[in-house]
Amino acid sequence: MKKYRFIFILYLCVFLLSSCEKHEAALPIVEVENVATGDFEIYSNYVGLIEPSGKVEIHARVEGFLEKVTFQNGKRIAAGQPLFYINNAPYKARVEKAKAQLLKDEAVETKARRDLERLRPLYEQNAVSRLDLDNAEAALNVAKATVSMSKADLAQTELQLSYTVVSSPLSGYISANYGDIGTLVGGSGSSLLATVVKSDTVGVSFKLSALDYLRSQRRNVHLGELDTTRSWQPTVTITLADNSVYAEKGIVDFADPQVDPHTGTFGVSATIPNPNQILLPGQYTRVKLMLDMMENVIIVPRKAISIEKGGAFIYVIRPDSIAEKRFVEVGAEHNNNIVVVRGLSVAEKIVTEGFQKLTQGQKVIPRTRDEELKVEAQEKENQKKEGQK
Repeated sequence: MKKYRFIFILYLCVFLLSSCEKHEAALPIVEVENVATGDFEIYSNYVGLIEPSGKVEIHARVEGFLEKVTFQNGKRIAAGQPLFYINNAPYKARVEKAKAQLLKDEAVETKARRDLERLRPLYEQNAVSRLDLDNAEAALNVAKATVSMSKADLAQTELQLSYTVVSSPLSGYISANYGDIGTLVGGSGSSLLATVVKSDTVGVSFKLSALDYLRSQRRNVHLGELDTTRSWQPTVTITLADNSVYAEKGIVDFADPQVDPHTGTFGVSATIPNPNQILLPGQYTRVKLMLDMMENVIIVPRKAISIEKGGAFIYVIRPDSIAEKRFVEVGAEHNNNIVVVRGLSVAEKIVTEGFQKLTQGQKVIPRTRDEELKVEAQEKENQKKEGQK
């Protein structure tokens, strides 16, 4: 009798043990991660236009035949570098004529001064009339004025002579020349000779909607103003035509003070370094503008959030491995992450994979991503060993 009782108890223990194993195996396995805080950057995308930081048209300021071109088309030039030489023979002749006229007028002034110096003692001795003295003083004043006019004429002719050498006002890259040697330029001829573009730094301009502007103002972000009290600035990132991201970033340094009534947008621009001339003025590009940074906020993967009629919810795993359906208030979203404004606290565990099969109050087997990888690796190792047997 005791023998049968022992066998019964043994079978009962085996049954209960197998039931527990089946119950444990029936629990769903979910992937979890700890809730943490961080800085969340808010971006918006626009279409931008690359503009040079400086652009100037080189014009001929005097008329003449083009004698010499000293640059290669499309190459870099320095500020003050001579670019074009215009025939200067007529302007040299004018300078010499003006110099001669000045010498003549200075001689007349010298004579008028000496005449006045001779008449003054004679007038004091009543040897000449007051009229003679007045005429001598007037003659000296006229001679002085004539000398001043001659000096101005000389300066003007020398200035015109200097214009026969056309130099670049800034450093940059020059276009093709618009006039060949021997061409009449300036005056009745074409005055435009070339264009110089400064592109070591470029500007990127784009349009913001009135709504973006309103949101930035509400977040106390004033575009176009450098705020040193913030730990960040409204930076601009450019995506090139091959979908690669340009290495250099810029900061918005200009915002139009008024909205375009035709489009409902207002213009902003940023300055970006361009040392290797990768960005070409005139090209369109994609612009990503950092509008705000939310500091020390709760950030969770977007995939962990579900939406239903009652709102957004997420599954939280309690310390006893029970799944809790928690409704939360969500905020900004970027790069598959989303800000949870209300409803979660730091160090809680949320379900990121496998929540589709969960219900409120259900017991689960929570595993982090690292734990899941270790289990998978162990299973592969066991399968490998069984295959070797």
